[in-house]
Amino acid sequence: QVQLEESGGGLARPGGSLTLSCATSRRSLDMYTMGWFRQAPGKEREFVAARNWYDGSTFYSPSVRWRFTVSRDNTRNTLELQMDKLKPEDTAVYYCAASPKGDSDSINPTPVRVDEYDFWGQGTQVTVSS
Repeated sequence: QVQLEESGGGLARPGGSLTLSCATSRRSLDMYTMGWFRQAPGKEREFVAARNWYDGSTFYSPSVRWRFTVSRDNTRNTLELQMDKLKPEDTAVYYCAASPKGDSDSINPTPVRVDEYDFWGQGTQVTVSS
């Protein structure tokens, strides 16, 4: 079973920054595309960003592109989400997840749907407010 544990959520002001971490195993990082999703109250869970297992390429939702950065920390066996220039609309519970997909842009592109991910963490709250 793939174990995922998010941390780093909290309160930030608009324009501020937060870094989320998803603790897992080296094996999981090697074998699964690791993604970040978020869910705001009353809304569906939406894709944020992901790092493909096959080649390490990254993909971002247009709503966070140029502001968020997803990366792998090989020292700590974590998936990181660096969030900069935060906006109130970024407020949500953030989840990390693992998917077997993501080995090709054309044949098996980066998974962006909830049902393409098999394993999920418990989530961490991010609140952006002045």
